[in-house]
Amino acid sequence: MDRTEPAMGKDQYSFENPVTRYERVDPPEQRQPEPGLDRDLRPVADHGEESYRGSGRLAGRRALITGGDSGIGAATAIAFAREGADVAISYLPEEEPDARHVLSLIEAAGQRALALPGDLKDPDYCRGIVEATVAEFGGLDILVNNGGKQVAQDSITEISDDQFDDTIKTNVYAMFWITKAAVPHLPPGSTIINTTSIQAYQPSATLIDYATTKAAINNFTKGLAQQLAPQGIRVNAVAPGPIWTPLQPSFGQTMEKLTSFGQSTPLGRAGQPAELAPAYVFLASGESSYIAGETLSVTGGEPTP
Repeated sequence: MDRTEPAMGKDQYSFENPVTRYERVDPPEQRQPEPGLDRDLRPVADHGEESYRGSGRLAGRRALITGGDSGIGAATAIAFAREGADVAISYLPEEEPDARHVLSLIEAAGQRALALPGDLKDPDYCRGIVEATVAEFGGLDILVNNGGKQVAQDSITEISDDQFDDTIKTNVYAMFWITKAAVPHLPPGSTIINTTSIQAYQPSATLIDYATTKAAINNFTKGLAQQLAPQGIRVNAVAPGPIWTPLQPSFGQTMEKLTSFGQSTPLGRAGQPAELAPAYVFLASGESSYIAGETLSVTGGEPTP
């Protein structure tokens, strides 16, 4: 089957047992250099390439998604395009192979695609991708702050100053820079969606710096939602649980945790990126018009506050 065409029959609306909807991820031992590629992930992840079915829920919208080349960002970009939105994706230059695949799927859905390679740690780049999106699409009304850095370390003594700084800048500073640049362009009805994590509530001992940033994202989301709601701009977040993406084998997990990834959830398996996309579509669409300052958890049953 052509990967650019959604499969007929089974889609996000199918009635299925969630425990067995996807096979349990039993990854072999593997390592990729940061930032990792979906192309080289084993087993391959599902981004909805052959299953996501759009219904015009985002027709005419213009979206910018950071980290849109792989994982959750890629699944969201594909879903947004099939729902009728033009989509710009930011990604690191090393992620070009994955980005090209996603860009081709956006265009196959009949929408405009914009490639924005660069580094989220650079404030000028962060401001520039907003301006480039507005110039290309004639405006912006959906912002998804999704790009992130995660490197596991067994001890705080092993977290270098550079790692800590890079994680904070990628996950928090970039969100601030991009959002600050975007707000003047966002008309009433626009939405901002930030990717946080179950780590904001249940921090792993090996992910101290990463978990710290995710708690900050939650707080930023709720505070900004109060500020922007009177302008008709809604700000919300999605908190994924263990989702199978290139983040995991590119040192996002210890090898011990990688080979049993997600199997301790109540559903007994890791989630697939395709299972996150509907949450972002919901928060971006008018269906969630009375929701602001909320964190929608997609965790395989792991409880959050």
